[in-house]
Amino acid sequence: VGAGALCRPLAGARPGMSETKEVASDEAGIRLDRWFRRHYPALTHGALEKLLRTGQVRVDGKRVKAGERLEAGQVLRIPPQLQGPQAAAPARAGQRTNDKDAAFLRSLVIHEDASLFVLNKPSGLATQGGSGIAKHLDGMLEALQGNKRQRPRLVHRLDRDTSGAIVVARTIPAAAALSESLRHRDAQKIYWALVKGVPRPREGAVKLALAKSAGFGAHGRDERMAPAEEGGEDAKSATTYYAVMGEAADAYAWVALRPVTGRTHQLRAHMAALGTPIATASNTTATEVIVLEVSRCLGETQKVKAIVIDVGPVEGVRHFPVQIWRCCRILGLRIVGEVEQIGRAHV
Repeated sequence: VGAGALCRPLAGARPGMSETKEVASDEAGIRLDRWFRRHYPALTHGALEKLLRTGQVRVDGKRVKAGERLEAGQVLRIPPQLQGPQAAAPARAGQRTNDKDAAFLRSLVIHEDASLFVLNKPSGLATQGGSGIAKHLDGMLEALQGNKRQRPRLVHRLDRDTSGAIVVARTIPAAAALSESLRHRDAQKIYWALVKGVPRPREGAVKLALAKSAGFGAHGRDERMAPAEEGGEDAKSATTYYAVMGEAADAYAWVALRPVTGRTHQLRAHMAALGTPIATASNTTATEVIVLEVSRCLGETQKVKAIVIDVGPVEGVRHFPVQIWRCCRILGLRIVGEVEQIGRAHV
């Protein structure tokens, strides 16, 4: 065999060579894990995390985390195992959207324009897939695609037990604009929650770093984040503004919450740190049936105000379940202002 033959690679072969891809201008501001979900849908989040931990995926030659925001023109290193047609296989084959699910998803639409949808997500429906989750919002979005070439995209998420308005972009430019708006906090997210006890003072800010706790916490899966020392290992700074909008003696309060940061279960952890946890099935006694009923319907309810380029302001307000207002009357909660007006309109 000639020496030249040893230097020539086989036609089409990639002997352990990595590729590079450049971030497009309309992808600026997107999270790294969402970039991979868009370009390599067959790659699971767990597999991506492993590639990042081992340095096989890099951005501009540097190690990064899944939540890193990308900028136009940055170069991503793509390892050999992600190359070829198999890596680009559809990842959503496991969840097919049948006619019933499609009709259900369309029934959740409370706002629609050329750039986005606002959906009224109920409690119990996961935003994205994961271990043990067979049905989720992201897996049904093709039902809203219609005749458009692009599939609708999530730009933020809500916990499975949280009900509220969730914004879905219809185009890549809209997704980029919404992500940028959320990243720079031009868009505000306000949550309403029923809590056990009354926060003192009645309004203020909770500035408390959070870190993931081992397992699922002492009181169920809603407590996977725990207070941590600022600057400590794995600790992430978190800030939440709150205000009491109504109360029933000292037993319960209706609270408005505005998170400045977006940590996992941030509102639940911060309210618990004040000694007034959000009323859920795991912390409500059997005698408090009406509160339990409300928490199942409510969890945390969100109002989203989204600013989209060339679209203008859009407000999505969740349609409240009637049980919430019945509960407020029974407990003697008086909810004032815009919240009360919205509630009366839907009772």
